[in-house]
Amino acid sequence: MSGKISNWPSGWPKFTSKESNTHDAFELELKMEILKTYGAENIKKAWVKAVCNLEPVISEIAAKGNAVIPVLTYDQVIDATPETVATMQTSGCFVIRGVISTEEATSHFAELQKFVADNKEGITGWPASNPAIFHLYYTPTQLKLRTDPRHLKLQKALNSLFHDSNPQIEPSSSDPILYADALRMRAPGQEFLGLGPHIDAGSTCRWADKAYRASYTNIFSGYPELYDPYDLGLRKFANLRLFNGSAHSSVFRAFQGWTALTGAAPTEGSLMLLPNIKEVTAYLILRPFFRMPADGSLEPEKWELDLESGWFPGTERDNSQMLSPESHPHLRLKETLVSIPAIRPGDTVWWHADVLPLR
Repeated sequence: MSGKISNWPSGWPKFTSKESNTHDAFELELKMEILKTYGAENIKKAWVKAVCNLEPVISEIAAKGNAVIPVLTYDQVIDATPETVATMQTSGCFVIRGVISTEEATSHFAELQKFVADNKEGITGWPASNPAIFHLYYTPTQLKLRTDPRHLKLQKALNSLFHDSNPQIEPSSSDPILYADALRMRAPGQEFLGLGPHIDAGSTCRWADKAYRASYTNIFSGYPELYDPYDLGLRKFANLRLFNGSAHSSVFRAFQGWTALTGAAPTEGSLMLLPNIKEVTAYLILRPFFRMPADGSLEPEKWELDLESGWFPGTERDNSQMLSPESHPHLRLKETLVSIPAIRPGDTVWWHADVLPLR
């Protein structure tokens, strides 16, 4: 079972032009600056290419569901073959089995349950009335997991999927750093709307920050097929906090991940992902420059350059990049956001910081 979204929750915004501020002077100026820099013809050429390149990818995900998400063992990643590396980089997300033992995972979960029960009066979370995400970052159990030798070795291997085409200036390193994130613990049957489809690693800053924008030069120049989402040559200089916002990190996160301490199957409240990085990113970056034709056609040649509005769909300066079926129709999110394969205690799930999750 692929665990797709059969009924789109009514509580998630659509991020259409009718619901958004389309007269933002800053964003209109930003759009005009990019068009002037790269040329309208290159942007239009890139759009047609990006949508055409995206279509077979989206159709495959819609047909195969979560079967396109690689499921690997710890050893397969540590001693990855070129074929395994290519598979991981293409999907941008994967499940890695048995990073810690089932026994360890079960023990850690019991420790966390006890910690929450013993300190429930002082712990906050979201939603506030019945938390599924707890504002806990440095419990003893979380620190043990983050410093587990197998975990650290795995993170170094994942960071090595990236390369630096500009190592002469501030060379990048594959050594992991400890990154504190919250605890998610959702009871069986607990109602939880989730965070909605989004992409972390910034929103408006992708276009507004000049270093960040430069990392998409191939896309803007009409060659989205040359875009490399694993090249840190320019990306390492991007200012992810150009605009203040609680969703924005001040450091580059190569991957985001979960360590499962209990089992979960598709449709049981686990993570959903759109398993692609290169083609989806090219489409996302170009989407604000075009408007849908009156007949609703998705043929890219029928979409016209939007030179009048400052609308960047789903883009708010203080939030992550948000998406919906209406704002980014070519992604066919109802069909392509798929639940991760069944996970067991001790498994981990990873996704490139530019991959679209729903959690």
